[in-house]
Amino acid sequence: MAIAAMAVARDTLPRLTSPIESVSEDEFLDALTALEDVLEDHGKRSRQIKKRIAQIRRGRAQGASYTELVSNHDSPLIVQLLTESSIALGTGGADVRRAEARALYAEGLTMEQIAERFGVTRQRVSTLLRRAQEPK
Repeated sequence: MAIAAMAVARDTLPRLTSPIESVSEDEFLDALTALEDVLEDHGKRSRQIKKRIAQIRRGRAQGASYTELVSNHDSPLIVQLLTESSIALGTGGADVRRAEARALYAEGLTMEQIAERFGVTRQRVSTLLRRAQEPK
């Protein structure tokens, strides 16, 4: 029964009729482009964090308390920047995983083969493929 359900589930996920999509329709390349933007923003936040770390160190060397350093400095705080980067990288990474799984599946790789390459279970790949079909 479970095997029959898996076969039905596999048949419900669409595959490309042609192994190569046009660049404008290539959702994996689009996800990679979006990830580049996320990484650029992450780099900017990283530079802000490093600058803020240096400011905190200088302030502490001059005897300032952490309360003063946090209260007297312009936002965003280091923790805010870290949260923004974490969320953006998580979302961008998830989009890339979904798009890559879909592209590999469309080119004929099985869920098992994709799972092996990604280091996850076949069930996780199935979830990625289902989520790739959901509207954003």
